[in-house]
Amino acid sequence: MVCSVKGSVHGRSPSEGALRVNSPRGESLIAVVETGSIAAAARRENRTAAAISQRVQALERTLGCALLLRTAHTARPSDQCLLLMPKIRAIVEQAQALHHDLSRDGLSGEVKIGAISTALTGVLPGVIERLAQSAPELKLKITPGDSKSLYEKVLSGELDAAILVRPPFPPPKALALKLLKAEPLILIAPASLSEPSLVSLLREEPFIRYDARSWGGQIAQRFLDEQSLEPTLLCELDALETIVMLVAQGMGVSLVPQWAGMNLDGVQVLPVDNPRYARDLVVLQGSTPHRPVAMRYLLELLCSG
Repeated sequence: MVCSVKGSVHGRSPSEGALRVNSPRGESLIAVVETGSIAAAARRENRTAAAISQRVQALERTLGCALLLRTAHTARPSDQCLLLMPKIRAIVEQAQALHHDLSRDGLSGEVKIGAISTALTGVLPGVIERLAQSAPELKLKITPGDSKSLYEKVLSGELDAAILVRPPFPPPKALALKLLKAEPLILIAPASLSEPSLVSLLREEPFIRYDARSWGGQIAQRFLDEQSLEPTLLCELDALETIVMLVAQGMGVSLVPQWAGMNLDGVQVLPVDNPRYARDLVVLQGSTPHRPVAMRYLLELLCSG
């Protein structure tokens, strides 16, 4: 019999019982829900079906309601289970984080980090290599994306941190920023062109615009606006590696930040020579990260690179 969410078979509500959920029982329940059966969960958890069933039953007694609707070959979550599942997942994740923070000085487990495309190729490879040598049990789960989407994921707690362009607004107090490097704005042009001035190239050659809606692209657009320059637009992209490739093929010129690991084969570079137009690459994280030891160590590696 499935109990009401408000009820309790032992005088205790499910919300009160949730405080007594332990990580192994929660992990077993999640495995059953995700695989669709106790037998499949047992194979995934490398345990017997009886052990998985006993854990789920113990959790049901603790919470005071049925969590699974069982048939001969399947087990599906009850309405109460679906209602409590987000909190059970959170309890399991917190328990795992506590375990990792206490083991090996907190340098184990998983850190979820996002990165814009240029950071994926220019910053993270060296960090991953040093991490594998100095803290092999600390793993990075890396999510690519643009700065705006990564910002939202850090703000919502979906990511522990992200490497992105500094937001064009002050972040809330719930977030903390660390400057990694300032990437100067440069003009890139095909190597085959003679080398006149930056201004004449922008006026005379087709222009490949770094998407002015992106945070980094806004910096390049601000330079054009303040110099009263209106290049002849060829196309607009938020993919810096592709922009460099098009310039190298002789398609036009562009204003882009000079990032670490940038491929300059087939292009010539004219610096803007004004730090006001540099793109700041930052690490964004929560002000109170749930993996403080791991995050401090990761920041040290990022800043030392």
